[in-house]
Amino acid sequence: MSWELKQRLLSIRKAEEGGRHFAPGQRQPAAFLYPNVYKVGMSNLGMAILRQVIESRGGFFCRRYFLPERDLAALYAKSGEPLLSVDDGQPLAECRVIFVMLSFELDYMNLLAMLKLGGLPLRAAERDERWPLVIIGGPCATFDPEPLAEVADAFVIGEGEEAVGRILAVIDDAGLANKKEQLTALAKIDGVYVPSFYEPLWDEGGKFAGLLPLAGAPSRIKRQWLHDIEAFPHTGDIITAGTEFSKMFIVEVARGCGRHCRFCMAGYCFRRPRPRPLEAIIADIEKRPPGTAKIGLMGAAVSDYPRLQELEAYLHEQGLPFAMASLRADRLDLATVEALAASGQKTLTVAPEAGSARLRAAINKGITEEDVVNAIRLAARAGLQHIKCYFMLGLPGEEDADAEELCALTARLRRAMDEAGSKGDLILSVNAFVPKPFTPYQWEGLCPLPILKKRFKMLAAACKKERRVLLLTESLKETVEQAVLARGDRRTGRALLAAFEKGVSLKRALQDEGLAMEKEACAVWPLDTVLPWQQLDMGFDKSYLLKEREKSRRGEATLPCFDGCRRCGVCG
Repeated sequence: MSWELKQRLLSIRKAEEGGRHFAPGQRQPAAFLYPNVYKVGMSNLGMAILRQVIESRGGFFCRRYFLPERDLAALYAKSGEPLLSVDDGQPLAECRVIFVMLSFELDYMNLLAMLKLGGLPLRAAERDERWPLVIIGGPCATFDPEPLAEVADAFVIGEGEEAVGRILAVIDDAGLANKKEQLTALAKIDGVYVPSFYEPLWDEGGKFAGLLPLAGAPSRIKRQWLHDIEAFPHTGDIITAGTEFSKMFIVEVARGCGRHCRFCMAGYCFRRPRPRPLEAIIADIEKRPPGTAKIGLMGAAVSDYPRLQELEAYLHEQGLPFAMASLRADRLDLATVEALAASGQKTLTVAPEAGSARLRAAINKGITEEDVVNAIRLAARAGLQHIKCYFMLGLPGEEDADAEELCALTARLRRAMDEAGSKGDLILSVNAFVPKPFTPYQWEGLCPLPILKKRFKMLAAACKKERRVLLLTESLKETVEQAVLARGDRRTGRALLAAFEKGVSLKRALQDEGLAMEKEACAVWPLDTVLPWQQLDMGFDKSYLLKEREKSRRGEATLPCFDGCRRCGVCG
């Protein structure tokens, strides 16, 4: 290894506090690959939890691999070294198994780049017994694994803590003579999908028509979710200044969300809500590394945690600054906002998602304009300077009038800040709605680009008229790519691989497959369409999604999850 590269990797590890260390040769290496840079990957609690699960098995330790940032990439290019771990500087290809956490569609290309830098063949069919198995999990694998079906040896569908232990038992089984026997054993694990055991079917027009299970593979793969989250780790065990949450000790306070927002994959695929006991959360916090600067409370809906005020009181008594994810404007109170301000937070973030009351009712957001205005007043009283709001344009059923209402709402929110005495910025983070699998909107398409461009232009013009209003958006090019990959099948996957290998755009590679990129992204599918993810079982059926789709069109509310509820089928 080059001296410069070795020192750079060593500096990353030296800046960390916590984690476990093992003597060389003491355990077998398993890889955890996060297809983005270190700063992003080490901010992911799911990765931290699963890495601890791997190391809880006596025979394995976990090497971490991240996408090299520009300076590190230059050192790799200069040295000719393969992708190396930040833990011990060893090559990716020497691990027994590679676990991948895939959270965002736009990281698919990063995954291919990392496998190539690691010296691995990209396609599972080209990796024989000499190569580690590649197991992909995370939200993208759970919702639609098909675009990466040629890359992965297997996918974990749902929450992975239990499956990872069972996968490692297969990897460690000396009685399995070859890769095919290993894959056969993996396919018998609940929640594990082995794509090579399924033959894709196509109709006469070349459209996806289903998957044919081979070699006794199950016809349905059930999404896994933990009934007892206390049986597994719930925190990050490494803190460092080199993440999005500098020196923050992250603690999971609850898992799942029962709010039923109709656009949200997480709300449909990670049900049910499972709050943790307050005593267990406090016990985790008391085990934090000494260098902890702040506690991060993590969960899909932290402000819904039933004992939040008690937890805040404990943190205040201990003099521990904290931050929270997933604040809802309708659940805020002055005590929470003042506690966040006392912890050094400068910005209060809420997510109304839609600018008009009509669309907020359609998506079942359950937040009113008055809720947002109240949040602004609370923030001003507590001394929080800035307000950040998340919105979407292009939601199903959206009209120009809804976009105009978002423009008018922006002016009203700015005025509310002024009236509350706030001199900070109103920050709007606005992106185009992307339809996702296993939601009532899975049959919808991306809003046509000319309409999206017009509505974003309207909003930009409205923001320029207001003082101290900042508008943040992502590029529509990336939005289109995300929409295509989010609902893609194996043809999409072939185009993705071709785009990477030939160095051409995804749009060009899709054309070579006979697919028009914008047409694929914006296509509205008939309700009887055979979906690429139809072999996956999230615990509810199509009829439930269709009911929610109709309720969306009527603007009819669905109540949050409650004890004894049996509406969707997830709870039995």
